[in-house]
Amino acid sequence: MANERIFLSPPHMSGREQLYINEAFDTNWIAPLGPNVDAFEQEIAEYTGAGGAVALSSGTAAIHIALCLLGAGPGDRVFCSSFTFVASANPVCYAGAEPVFIDSEPQTWNMSPEALERALEEADREGRLPKAVIVVHLYGQNAKMKEIMSLCGRYDVPVIEDAAESLGSTYEGKASGTLGKFGIYSFNGNKIITTSGGGMLVSDDEEALNKARFLATQARDPAPHYQHSVVGYNYRLSNVLAGVGRAQLQVLDERVEARRTVFENYREAFGGLKGVEFMPELPGTRSNRWLTALTIDEEDTGVKISDLLKALAQDNIEARPLWKPLHLQPIFERALFYPHSETLCVSERLFRSGICLPSGSSMTLEQQQRVIDCIQRSLGKVANPAR
Repeated sequence: MANERIFLSPPHMSGREQLYINEAFDTNWIAPLGPNVDAFEQEIAEYTGAGGAVALSSGTAAIHIALCLLGAGPGDRVFCSSFTFVASANPVCYAGAEPVFIDSEPQTWNMSPEALERALEEADREGRLPKAVIVVHLYGQNAKMKEIMSLCGRYDVPVIEDAAESLGSTYEGKASGTLGKFGIYSFNGNKIITTSGGGMLVSDDEEALNKARFLATQARDPAPHYQHSVVGYNYRLSNVLAGVGRAQLQVLDERVEARRTVFENYREAFGGLKGVEFMPELPGTRSNRWLTALTIDEEDTGVKISDLLKALAQDNIEARPLWKPLHLQPIFERALFYPHSETLCVSERLFRSGICLPSGSSMTLEQQQRVIDCIQRSLGKVANPAR
């Protein structure tokens, strides 16, 4: 239909999911855990090259478990990217720790090594080094991990990679999420592959992963009766949803290619226009381009992001502003924040001028052209067609 709703990032089923779901039903493995969970963990570990994986109910749960494993609690600080969804930082609060927010930098839009260095130096002087640094790989683009890992290694601070949006991306040949102490993935309905709801914790530390399984299944002690010595959580993924994930993982590479093609179509259409800048791809990395993100300079284009969003909405096209930085959120108004430099706050600038366009791997050329045409009319420019 001509005005059918175009969603930002809808689920894209392969058609094989039902086979694994039927198997779970046929064998009555409906409750959490089961053969699909075990296989999904192994397959994610093999795909990413991680030492092991633990399937959980969400990426948020995976961050929380990682913080528990690192001993984060009341009186502790955890450094976290500011330019991200709130789920990156909420688990810090679950643990009772204090989040400290780090600005982005221009080349990746992710955590600024310059800001992180100042924050670590100051924390070291105060004798309050963080329990962890949570670095987010935004919209599929990897952060500057070489610099970040070097800085954290200097102070012996472990790194948690929030790769919720970057499964299928690579950094210098390694899978996003496998460079830090822990990595997390999300399989929410809008992610590049989905289990409807779910997540994964990965690490090369098998002992830590075994403890993660223990904590995520209510921390039941090895006893013939129900005995619990520490607080646990109900965070494990169901065997049914893990089956969906297994089928989705089989087409991940195809989904990455499809989203990268959508990105290239947009970039070909608008990339040469003055005042339009697409999210960069750091040399040596490969983004899954989960969402096509760009900035529009109001002075150069004469168009406000709010007006562009309104025009797209009127054409029944879902688009969204870039993330509002967490240091600007009311819930974190008292949190410490380290900008990229004394004169530049990158995350605030991106928030004011940025937009995410529909990027689903199931988008048709006709749907992409509708988005292109709408933006073309708004900018008053001639855009190239999708192909």
